[in-house]
Amino acid sequence: MGPDTYQQAIDLGRGMIVVALVVSLPLLGVGLAVGLLISVFQAATQVQEQTISFVPKIVATALALFILLPWMISRLTEYTIGLFRAMPGMFP
Repeated sequence: MGPDTYQQAIDLGRGMIVVALVVSLPLLGVGLAVGLLISVFQAATQVQEQTISFVPKIVATALALFILLPWMISRLTEYTIGLFRAMPGMFP
C-alpha cells in the first residue's frame, strides 16, 4: 500500500464524516433550539419539571426528522452513488 492509497482512505473517511455532520446537524440544531427555549421558559416561570423539557424536544426532533428525511436520504444516496462510481479507480 503506497502513500496514494493512504491518502484515498483519508479522503474517504473525511467525506464520510462531512456527510454525517451535514445530515445530522439540522436535527441536533432543532433539539438544541427547542431545549434552549424550554430552559428559558422554565427559568422564567421557575418550573423545574424534567418532562417539560424532554417531551417537546422529542416531538420537535421527530417532526424535523419527518420533514427532513427526504433531504437526508437524498444526501446519503448521492454520497453512496458517488462512492460506488469512484470505486473502480480507487485501489489498483
